[in-house]
Amino acid sequence: MGTQGNADYRDSGLVFPDGFIFGSATASYQVEGAAQEDGRGPSIWDTFSHTPGKVWNGDTGDIAADHYHRLDEDLDLMKSLGLHSYRFSIAWPRIQANGRGPANPAGVAFYERLVDGLLARGIRPIATLYHWDLPQALEDEGGWANRDTAYAFADYARIMGEALGDRVDTWTTLNEPWCSAYLGYGSGAHAPGRTDGAAALAAVHHLNLAHGLAVTALREVVSNDPDFSITLNLHVLRGEGESGPEAVRQIDALANRVFLGPLLDGAYPADVFNDTRGVTDWAFILPGDTEIIHQPLDVLGVNYYSTTLVRVWDGVSERQNSDGHKDVGGSPWPGADRIEFMQQPGPYTEMGWNIEPAGLEELLVSLHESYPNQPLMITENGAAFVDELVQGLDGPAVHDEERTDYLRRHFTAAHRAMARGVDLRGYQVWSLMDNFEWGYGYSKRFGIVHVDYDSLARTPKDSAKWYAELIANGVLPPAND
Repeated sequence: MGTQGNADYRDSGLVFPDGFIFGSATASYQVEGAAQEDGRGPSIWDTFSHTPGKVWNGDTGDIAADHYHRLDEDLDLMKSLGLHSYRFSIAWPRIQANGRGPANPAGVAFYERLVDGLLARGIRPIATLYHWDLPQALEDEGGWANRDTAYAFADYARIMGEALGDRVDTWTTLNEPWCSAYLGYGSGAHAPGRTDGAAALAAVHHLNLAHGLAVTALREVVSNDPDFSITLNLHVLRGEGESGPEAVRQIDALANRVFLGPLLDGAYPADVFNDTRGVTDWAFILPGDTEIIHQPLDVLGVNYYSTTLVRVWDGVSERQNSDGHKDVGGSPWPGADRIEFMQQPGPYTEMGWNIEPAGLEELLVSLHESYPNQPLMITENGAAFVDELVQGLDGPAVHDEERTDYLRRHFTAAHRAMARGVDLRGYQVWSLMDNFEWGYGYSKRFGIVHVDYDSLARTPKDSAKWYAELIANGVLPPAND
């Protein structure tokens, strides 16, 4: 007997529709390693991670999970879990070492092997063109604050479309441009580590422009009938107190509508211009840009981990800054200096993020109500917890009850959103394996597969076995209550 309607989202027995795409996701710099092999050039994350003090413990992605050398093993692992899809990202500096010029044949060949290996195992390739590893040479020219980077990205997209455009199921242009712009150029927590609000807002626009240019380029060269997509980490915002609604409006403009507006409506929200007039005049938006950005999307990728609680600072009390992102001194919120990010009730993941599956249901339903004809895909959802590798009767094991419970509750939220009419096409669990967690190095484990960073051995955790059961049956299994 299944249980349904539990207030804590611990349902079981829920049936997912035929055709629902169960998959998992990774990103190139986080898993590949082989950072200086086969013609790969340096990325901003190579530079950043090798800069003392930028990443926990001095960790880098030089080896990561060594996916580059363990490709067949990892593909077999995906098949053993029954994955319908694998969302991976392509390392731009592996294709063009300096971000421009002809393709590097060895780099293209790696992704051809990956895509062909997926197809041979019945797994859909979901290719993300950009998951934060900008070629360092382009950053040296101004990076995403420089308009030329958007055009270089379109050239790179065309190269990949020509190489893989007969085989890729879904093309995702960008992963979380919010992070690329605001954490990379505003707060300094991510590569390239700049702390310039004006540059962050220029990066927002040039990333949006890069998306539109890339979709246009891909459409010109692909020969199959893929889906075109972008993945956003949209913020689920709650306001506290009388000032809550105004705080929500400001952060919604910066975090959500500055992307959704040009992408899906064809225009930027006017209030974001007003809110940031002391930071930039937005003169980098040129005539025709919004038309380029506003490309039809076959599916909108949604990444969700937690919610955000905000209010306007009273100017007297100590200002809170619990926005869930690493604080290194700069602000990821240009023009919103008076907004406080409040600590939320637990429980929390190892990242300190609150666990609230209701937020995922709320986000999916809100998007559906705003854009009723826009199909959606959960492209990332998962959690970091402290994992212990133990030796059992059947060999090594990781009994990650918290992660299994997290996934069960969020799949319940997704199912409830679908029951409310949301056109949700699939769910990509973050992440397939433990990996380099950006500024946190190897200190946080998100994988459903454990990676021993000394031996690089892979061990499916209990959450992976639970997920394999869900995929095999299409029915939400219980967890150990």
